[in-house]
Amino acid sequence: MTAPAIPETTALENDLPLLQRHDDVTRYGIYPTADRFSEDFDEDRYRHALATHALGGLRPLSLYVHLPFCVSACYYCASHKVITADHNQADTYLDYLEREIALQGAAYGATPKVTQLYLGGGTPTFLQDAQLSRLLAALQRYFPLAAGAECSVEIDPRHIGPESLQLLASHGFSHLSISLQDLSPDVQRAVNRMQPAPLTAAAIAQGRALGYRSIHIDLLYGLPRQTPASMADTLAQVLTWRPDRVSLNHYNHQPDRFKAQRHIDAATLPTADDRLAMLQQAITQLQGAGYVHLGLEQFALPQDELAIAMRQGRLHRNFQGYTSQAECDLIGLGVSAIGKVGACYAQNHRVLEDYYDALAHHHLPIARGMTLAADDLLRRSIIQSLLCQSELAFEPLETRWLIDFHHYFAYELEQLQQLASNGLLKLHRQGLEITPKGRLLTRSIAMVFDRHLREARNSARFSSLI
Repeated sequence: MTAPAIPETTALENDLPLLQRHDDVTRYGIYPTADRFSEDFDEDRYRHALATHALGGLRPLSLYVHLPFCVSACYYCASHKVITADHNQADTYLDYLEREIALQGAAYGATPKVTQLYLGGGTPTFLQDAQLSRLLAALQRYFPLAAGAECSVEIDPRHIGPESLQLLASHGFSHLSISLQDLSPDVQRAVNRMQPAPLTAAAIAQGRALGYRSIHIDLLYGLPRQTPASMADTLAQVLTWRPDRVSLNHYNHQPDRFKAQRHIDAATLPTADDRLAMLQQAITQLQGAGYVHLGLEQFALPQDELAIAMRQGRLHRNFQGYTSQAECDLIGLGVSAIGKVGACYAQNHRVLEDYYDALAHHHLPIARGMTLAADDLLRRSIIQSLLCQSELAFEPLETRWLIDFHHYFAYELEQLQQLASNGLLKLHRQGLEITPKGRLLTRSIAMVFDRHLREARNSARFSSLI
């Protein structure tokens, strides 16, 4: 069977010298990055921002719920998590989460139109069925879902049964995100995540039988004991399952920041050349199977709603990744969760005890955040265009923001000239287009417009992209 043609706008060109030359890029994916948030932004400032924003009319709403529990630690993981086999801890967490849901519902005011719900973690399916039902009922009381809302959940095939998938489907969940990383037993042992292929295959089959319309597989390259051959074998197996979306993320080894990664022997990590070989081979396999490149690390089948949104110019990014819903406000619920309302971002306490303490005293558990100035909003729109559409037109920005683009961004345009000379983009008077050669390095282009990153570059440490 001949693979579908790849649309011109998603074409990739693997240029090894270019990838090697730009091997110092952070896993940059959104503006502003969370490390720009300030503790000066507290509950009072959030409530003020919410009240001010409401005067202009509330947008459709997206909910993100962070459920931090995992039965065991995956050594590669950089997410906020709580390791426990005691499911009673989830009952305590839900006690406080229900308080936050009620407080956020009261603060948000008018009944919102919730068009998107995402359960992330940790492992959301750590919750038992009665606990999942309790959570979904609490959300429905204060944030009722609109008809046809997009409901997504991260699942661990090792800790979920068909009853839980049926329960979630009955509540309108239609998108499954499955963490896999690698199928090699040697790699799985090295990262403390034994997940035989039949478990994942069964979860996919059950999801499809229950009517889930989008299934997403998350892979990592650059893991300990991983080789180009083992990565190719993993992807070959994954492609037989025909998931709707595949994420191909790079493992960032930062044991100083993430305690679990200290269990990984750095001597077992693949070389830079092997990492590049894995990336290039994976792209070849994905494209050969008919997947299109959405941007950054994400691939999808042409008929997937994200691929359609990209072709229609509707693709967007938030802290959960690519989405087809660009105009949503975002309420983050749970420990460490991030929300966005209008021009402000807010993040909850990242330490569970601090999260509980704030709610015990009837306060929203907001630890830090940021209110974007006009310059930030302008830069956010530019970076969104680059990460989602791979192009930028100057005139609409000049009209909307009353600027002369070439004067306002003189410094940035000078930096872009160098990237253009390397073949990453085509720069002309009216705008720029990222080339097939530059699509794997879109971050390098988008980061040029991040003034916070530029100001902090000399002191901040950034992980490698490749």
